[in-house]
Amino acid sequence: MTLTTDQAAEAAAPSLAQPPRFTGTGMVRQIGILSGRSLRALREPALVLPGVLEPILMLTVFSQVFKSVSQTSAFPEGVSYIDYLLPAFLVTGSISAGLKSGVALTTEMTNGIVARFKAMPIRTGSVLVGRSIADTVLNAVNLLVMLAAAALVFGYGPDGGLLGSLGAALVAMVLGWSLGWVFMALSALVRRPEALQPIGGMVNMVLLFASNAFVPADGLPGWLKAFAEVNPMSYAITAARDLALGEPRATTVLATLGTCAVIVAVTAPLAVRSFRRAT
Repeated sequence: MTLTTDQAAEAAAPSLAQPPRFTGTGMVRQIGILSGRSLRALREPALVLPGVLEPILMLTVFSQVFKSVSQTSAFPEGVSYIDYLLPAFLVTGSISAGLKSGVALTTEMTNGIVARFKAMPIRTGSVLVGRSIADTVLNAVNLLVMLAAAALVFGYGPDGGLLGSLGAALVAMVLGWSLGWVFMALSALVRRPEALQPIGGMVNMVLLFASNAFVPADGLPGWLKAFAEVNPMSYAITAARDLALGEPRATTVLATLGTCAVIVAVTAPLAVRSFRRAT
């Protein structure tokens, strides 16, 4: 049957009036694109070098300042101070990486990038997961550079060998990933990088110096020892240190990883909800 001109126009009208709507790519694809976007920082040495050099400079200073601690009775026998200290720096470096996730997110909230994302068919969770993955990869690079520098320059060579050191770095990396979600949740509440960074830095400093990072807990004053024994950073440092020194304890490692999983399970939904409301 041949349609008239009017009938043909009416048949084509619905398709003209309702053009196909673009709903965006799938969430996995979105996360991949957003992670790649954040990882472009690797192309800019000015953004990457400070994060790599800072822990190495701190390791240089602290390994010399506190080196005499290894001569005390409370220090583990037969362990060099650099082998004792480095796992703690892997943990503290990862905590700093977690803080950077929150700071980077608040920066993007203030410079309008997040507002652009909101105008696109992008899920809120994709933005946060992409940021988390990218910062975890950057943290892994920093930890590997720190291990290599410690081995080449300071003579780092624990009894746990390469596998033990990589295990310690993995524990630290998981901790940094979990705390990144905490700081991203805070960033949606604070919304200003200059406010979030001092808060995170203060908390990190208190937990660091009131832990077993530099000296064994038994060598601390009574009140400080009591705090160090309940300090969550001490548990993570102990788990990483035991792996590096070749004396892994499954209970300590699993407790640390389990705590990280609980942190993410609690704070990730909170971060997504707070971020959605803030933007």
